Amino acid sequence: MSVPARIVIVGGGFAGVAAARALRSLRKGERAEITLVSRQNFMLFTPMLPEAAVGSIELQHIMQPLRAELRVNGGTRRGSHFELGDAIGVDLERRTVSVRHPLTHDVRLIEYDELVLALGATDSTMGVPGVERFTVPLKTIGDAEIVRSRVIGALEVTAKTNDLLERDRLSRFVVVGGNFTGVELAGELQAFLHSILRYYPGIDPASVEVVVVESSDRLLGHLPEKFGKYAASVLRKRGTRLVLGREVNAVDPHGVELKDGERIESATVIWAAGVAPSPLAKQLGIKTNEHGAIETGGDFAVAGTPHVWAVGDCAAVPRPQGGTYAPLAQNAIREGKLLAANIRARLGGKPTKNFRYSELGQMASLGHRNAVVELPGGRMLTGALAWFAWRTYYLGRLPGWNRRTRVALDWTLALAFPPETARLPLVDKGESSFEDIHASSR
Repeated sequence: MSVPARIVIVGGGFAGVAAARALRSLRKGERAEITLVSRQNFMLFTPMLPEAAVGSIELQHIMQPLRAELRVNGGTRRGSHFELGDAIGVDLERRTVSVRHPLTHDVRLIEYDELVLALGATDSTMGVPGVERFTVPLKTIGDAEIVRSRVIGALEVTAKTNDLLERDRLSRFVVVGGNFTGVELAGELQAFLHSILRYYPGIDPASVEVVVVESSDRLLGHLPEKFGKYAASVLRKRGTRLVLGREVNAVDPHGVELKDGERIESATVIWAAGVAPSPLAKQLGIKTNEHGAIETGGDFAVAGTPHVWAVGDCAAVPRPQGGTYAPLAQNAIREGKLLAANIRARLGGKPTKNFRYSELGQMASLGHRNAVVELPGGRMLTGALAWFAWRTYYLGRLPGWNRRTRVALDWTLALAFPPETARLPLVDKGESSFEDIHASSR
């Protein structure tokens, strides 16, 4: 009997999980042991983070436990394993990965025959001073909790202070970045504030402001221009201030300084200005390009590094017409599926295939039951119908009927009941916490 091929996947995001799903459905006669390594024991459905940040969706409902993902009928799927840990080293000659457990800090070696790097991406500070200390990103479950905590905390302090300058700073919420995450968060935040200000009679709703700062001259730069114009029109009508074509020079406890010298005073600055490939590839000793992405062939094989593959946001996968594929969830999912087929082909001595994919279109929620959707041929769908299409599409992409049912119930309840205004003070700690920033600004 042949020895099963040992396939190790580092990363539990869209690409890594898609590859694991495809690999575990091996045909009769094919044998492999699949080990999925991730620093979290769940996969986060990031397209719904803006809604989760304002409480429209329960956070745990967009988290798919990875151990459950690798289980069937109450038992572990044969040949599938999950390893909680951080990859801290790769020995390419011995074909081993060093994994450190985040709780016990024990380190163990995992041997592989084929290694898949699906490391994802991290937020990029763009080299702007103060971003790490004084802003909140929106990339993780913890970030979503902190965003909500910051917003409610700012309103609570605004309601009690008589200092007009302080009230002005506290009641302004700045989102830096005008692409999908920034636009969706601004729309959801505007709707959230509109719903809860009734509980703060001491705050004039007209004094509360959401500001979007974007370095380019329009929103949603990855879509045709008319999409950005529509999003801008909708947000402006609701009172959102758009600062377009201007770059951030620095962030401090008092707010944002633009490169032209203007200041925007704010106690809550959310950073959604860009992402960069995970720095873990460099730390593991894998060669990367000038942007920090792992260069691969069209079949995801890492050039000059046998038995190593890379997919998803950490990989620079070449497009047939030039350039590389964008770091989008739809690309990552399909890359993971083809990667599994290519590994099976390589193990069977057959040729691999290059990735070719045309994006199906993109969409962005604008809050208040409005959205903008790109249809085939560059056509645009807007309004309530686009909002329904956005929700239907992403609901169908959630892993498992249990997640879909729970999110559908969340959405239904949100239509009938106002959002919660309870604040969890324990989620926002450290030098950049709301309490410390507020204290240092006084």
